[in-house]
Amino acid sequence: MMRIAVMQGRLLPPSDGCFQCFPRKHWREEFPLAAEAGLDAIEWIYDSPGESDNPLGTQDGLAEVLQLSGKCDIAVVSVCADYFMECPLAIAGAAESEERINKLLWLLDRCKMAGIRRIVLPFVDNSRIDSDAEEARAVQVLRRVLGHAEKADVELHLETSLDPKRFGSLLAKLPHPYLKVNYDSGNSASLGYDVREEIGSYGDRIGSVHIKDRIRGGGTVPLGTGNANIPVLLSQLFRLGYKGDFVMQIARGEVGKELAWIQHNRELVLSQLQAAGFMFGANR
Repeated sequence: MMRIAVMQGRLLPPSDGCFQCFPRKHWREEFPLAAEAGLDAIEWIYDSPGESDNPLGTQDGLAEVLQLSGKCDIAVVSVCADYFMECPLAIAGAAESEERINKLLWLLDRCKMAGIRRIVLPFVDNSRIDSDAEEARAVQVLRRVLGHAEKADVELHLETSLDPKRFGSLLAKLPHPYLKVNYDSGNSASLGYDVREEIGSYGDRIGSVHIKDRIRGGGTVPLGTGNANIPVLLSQLFRLGYKGDFVMQIARGEVGKELAWIQHNRELVLSQLQAAGFMFGANR
């Protein structure tokens, strides 16, 4: 089942002055807002600053997430594990590495309890893979945790800044059905990568998509104003028979008008999906 989802926090004013972080005080408010916006799902954020307040960490919290999800008919089927941006899996000493691997194993178990089906693991910015040694370490870590992921029935989706050839090479070392790609249209645009080359290198491994726009070499901008070639991306994904979710991780609009901005962007994304051939209804 394909869904149009939103990154957690985008329906709320920026929390703690952050562009993207777990909205510790107001996360409950986003479920009815997502329903009002006509969305299907929220991609949850698990990060280091917000971990003590994140309901994924307690049984009562998990129960409340499930209750709100059912009440508002808004699925939580994915977690963006920004925790591993601050605590990189491929860049750590032996003791730190064990702690981080154990945190990932714990998060897989929490996702299983919550019915969450995938974790997006970021290897970008502070956690990017720069060297052969870091790539080897990332492969080693992933090999250690993939059996646990399969038992938990939770996929791991990699979001990396690797070029298409190198990313394809990394994936070839990990031919596991529970390891997939999170394709981020904005990040690829910022890095100057060609959509067709990326799809040709690892298109069959793409399991989820972040929809956003960025300037080449720069930051996030409103959809259609940057260098992301989203229509070509969607047409290529349709050709491949892609069946995953589309998560809006778009630029923020005017503070206080988040709902209207998300509704506007949902309609824009929906029209592009339909133009590419995907069958989505106009309303939830």
